[in-house]
Amino acid sequence: MREFSFDQIVERSLMKTYKGPLYSKFIKAIDEYKLIENKDKIAVALSGGKDSLLMAKLFQTFKKYGHLEFELVFLTMDPGYAPELLERHLNNCKKLRIPSIVISSKVFEVAYEMAPNKPCFLCARMRRGFLYKQAEELGCNKLALGHHFDDVIETTLLNIFYAGCFKTMLPKAKSANFPGLQLIRPMYLIKEKDCIRFSNYHQIEAINCGCKVAKMDTDSKRKEMKQLIEQMRKKYKNTDINIFRAAENVNINSILGYVDEDEKHSFMDEY
Repeated sequence: MREFSFDQIVERSLMKTYKGPLYSKFIKAIDEYKLIENKDKIAVALSGGKDSLLMAKLFQTFKKYGHLEFELVFLTMDPGYAPELLERHLNNCKKLRIPSIVISSKVFEVAYEMAPNKPCFLCARMRRGFLYKQAEELGCNKLALGHHFDDVIETTLLNIFYAGCFKTMLPKAKSANFPGLQLIRPMYLIKEKDCIRFSNYHQIEAINCGCKVAKMDTDSKRKEMKQLIEQMRKKYKNTDINIFRAAENVNINSILGYVDEDEKHSFMDEY
């Protein structure tokens, strides 16, 4: 009987056991939002977490069985991980046969220094900028991040409750500071619970963000939104999909106004 390697077992599960909730939704997002074109060179960002590792395998599987010709570069930005965490991540990449390039930075150190009490926002922006820069230097025209369906709806609610605006996470966006680079989110339609099921099924011990704040496990606004959505799901089955669809079903005739490049416009002026 033929024996399969770990990465082959993972790939087979994406094409069989998890084809519906993971691979098919990955393909659907790519097709529906036109995320990939022939001759693209895509930098796949690996944070070491379960979502980005899954995204990498989905990309590899799609490249093998899909209908488009494109090039992949797997990019790990080390923001200052503890040695044991970085080693765990590299071991995961080796087991999954993900040929990741590791580039070191001092993002954690700088973020703590500049915002010691709340470094997360600054850290996220610095990491994004660093990834854009490295993707550009590697000759990529697209940068793929592992944000999933739950990240999208949580962001929507965060903006409503804490920013007073209706704004969501887009499946693709042009970079303002790096012309010619586009950000894509091919896991846009994949639910977090299915990412967790997949990771647990294959016993993949991914790392978390690896910073001091994560170790303290402090409450955050995003956690509040996650808990709120979970509570609502128990009462209303389609709560999550309805939040998601709200961003694509905006009734222009029933809103007060909108913002375009920081300029406010009111529909009430027409009455």
